[in-house]
Amino acid sequence: MWQIYGQDHILRQLEPALAGDHLSHAYLLVGPPHVGKMTLALNLAQSVNCLEGPGVPCGACTQCSRIAAGHHADVRIVAVGRRDTTGESDDGSGRADTPADSDEAARPAQSTVIHIDDVRDVLHQVNLKPFEGSRIVVIFDGAESLSEAAANALLKTLEEPPPQVLILLLTTNEESLPSTVLSRCQRLVLLPLSQIQLAERLVADHQAGAEEAQRLARLSRGCLGWAIGALEDPQVLEQREAELDRLREACEAGISLRFGYAAELATLFSKDREATIQLLYLWLRWWRDLMLIKEGVQEFVTNEDQLSELNLQATQLTTGRIVQVIKRVIHTIEALDHNANAKLTLEALMVGLPRMKAQI
Repeated sequence: MWQIYGQDHILRQLEPALAGDHLSHAYLLVGPPHVGKMTLALNLAQSVNCLEGPGVPCGACTQCSRIAAGHHADVRIVAVGRRDTTGESDDGSGRADTPADSDEAARPAQSTVIHIDDVRDVLHQVNLKPFEGSRIVVIFDGAESLSEAAANALLKTLEEPPPQVLILLLTTNEESLPSTVLSRCQRLVLLPLSQIQLAERLVADHQAGAEEAQRLARLSRGCLGWAIGALEDPQVLEQREAELDRLREACEAGISLRFGYAAELATLFSKDREATIQLLYLWLRWWRDLMLIKEGVQEFVTNEDQLSELNLQATQLTTGRIVQVIKRVIHTIEALDHNANAKLTLEALMVGLPRMKAQI
């Protein structure tokens, strides 16, 4: 059975292809974080290896169970800082020696890209016969993090894939991928759920209370994975609250403290690009809420639990000033996506924030 919810437009494409055994050799799964890209990818891995035959995965056979548990030898996940199977290392021997022409002569302990030797390592397997299933499935989680050399190394396999291989590229930002890669994949776009759909799913499948489900549905922006994570782990919402507190502090602080915060974010970016970008999107939603309040449509704000604070800030700002900040945040995200100097880019954002009065 499919574990993905609310993506019927995709299943209508995949089910006939699976039934007729004419699945594409490579798919690009596009959508915001936590919308279900990895769930769909693992479901696809199950569907082509299921003992019930290609089609809707049964979810119960040994193949489906091992893939779900992360123990299947023919399902590989490649991501920043991760080069193993869905749950285990390759063979217990550690990583291979770095090739002489690698794009990482000396890889730092924390990496923000998928390197060429990551790709070469996994592509070595695709030229072998499947070990325990009928198809080898390679999942590139965060494909926008492929280095230029890594993307180029992947091209030949995308052009001439072995018949027993399925390649899945998961991305939140397809514009960051080379056109040569994009043109060789079939594109599947995962859409956020409506608030009503998401809240119903939280109540029906995860025993959430109606009020809590509505709150998480609004905060999740239609991404079921985030909502489930927040429901199961209180630290998700605590972290959000802490990040919003830092935003308020930055708006109330002088330039010295702002630059210190910019340096912290630049350090975070060097370790975890996606976490930094998502933090900036949190900022963007905050300023969007301020704009909505100024325009008298506060019923559409995302951060409904922060309404009193938003109203207080809105009294200190004009709509034009808020729009300026929104544009600055968007420009910062775009600049970081295009590998601008993180520290300088974030400092420029901090300089452009309006100075707010501290609320007592």
